[in-house]
Amino acid sequence: MLKRIDILLMAFCTGLIVANIYYCQPLVILIAEEFKLTETYAGRITYTTQIGYALGLFLLVPLGDMFERKKQILIITAMAILALLTAAVSHSFFLLEIASLLIGICSIVPQLILPLAANLSTDENRGANIGMIMSGLLVGILASRAVSGSIGFWLGWRAVYYIAAGICLLLIALMAKRFPQSFPAFKGSYKQLMGSMFSYIKSQPVLRETSIINFLAFAIISAFWTTMVLFLANPPFNFQTLQIGLFGIAGAAGALAAPLVGKLSDGNNPRKNLMIGFILQLISVALFYFTGNHLYLFVIGIVLIDIGQQAIHVTNQTRIYTLIPEARNRLNTIFMSVSFIGASCGSALGLWLWAQGGWAIFCYGMTAIIIINILIYLFYGRKKLSKSILNT
Repeated sequence: MLKRIDILLMAFCTGLIVANIYYCQPLVILIAEEFKLTETYAGRITYTTQIGYALGLFLLVPLGDMFERKKQILIITAMAILALLTAAVSHSFFLLEIASLLIGICSIVPQLILPLAANLSTDENRGANIGMIMSGLLVGILASRAVSGSIGFWLGWRAVYYIAAGICLLLIALMAKRFPQSFPAFKGSYKQLMGSMFSYIKSQPVLRETSIINFLAFAIISAFWTTMVLFLANPPFNFQTLQIGLFGIAGAAGALAAPLVGKLSDGNNPRKNLMIGFILQLISVALFYFTGNHLYLFVIGIVLIDIGQQAIHVTNQTRIYTLIPEARNRLNTIFMSVSFIGASCGSALGLWLWAQGGWAIFCYGMTAIIIINILIYLFYGRKKLSKSILNT
């Protein structure tokens, strides 16, 4: 059984490693200036990194059900250091895109830590422990934007990647000393391991539901954090990288919601948390639309959209961890791969909507996606109700 100090350490490491994926977002303007690119084109590194993360999830995370997890975590973190250093020395945008893809692939360690924690938690505190680690993850995501924006403004965008590589080096030493070992039960081949995932997609309706809903939820949150950089960098605000990065702090309130959502997800009907998340997302997009020159509406919207995202994500992740204990890495692979494909699509969609008609068109597009997600939620709810009636 995990002690509280173990969970806090896992949350700390998760936040610092997941930050690698998001450092690039506030740096888009600086990178565009150095390589003489448009901001929209330079924004490609945001979804290239997310595509890499989805690939890493699909190809590497399942190995956690096959090999000892602690060793895998240390090796992949070492690979992340090399990818970050490659980004730091990139002298062409093409090389930076390749490095960004590799950074994404090698930043999947949080999705190895979460199943490790789930395996070592009791049924009574699994949701709360996952929520605590998700708090660390969200703080890492949000703080990464503020930190990279500040460092990029004062020291240049390359310094962000050098510092990130140094942080990962320190984390390797910490995780090697303190992380518990966890030996998986799967004894088959890699081919059998990967093949089993497709059988889970077919046989587990909860896995299908949570993955589809998370796909759209991640598309929304990723589209927002990518496109808001362009929104704030243009009139009437004309903010610099430093100022834009600081808006990430506003979303830290969402991290406070994660442990509470995790505890609620241990109850009899965790699906109710999903509707709360959808409603918060709708309210936040409405605030974004009516922001105008009133930045306080924008800040409130950031807080609400991140709390809504936590309500959806933590609830869904807790639900899948209760399905097949011996296959948690594979279930998490499917769930998070689909989620980050959604994130990548969302970033690309957000940039496209911005190019089509600016912030207003972006808000219309996000509203449509949230409504689609609610309809999917209701569809699965009715299927579950119908199945219960038939069983009785």
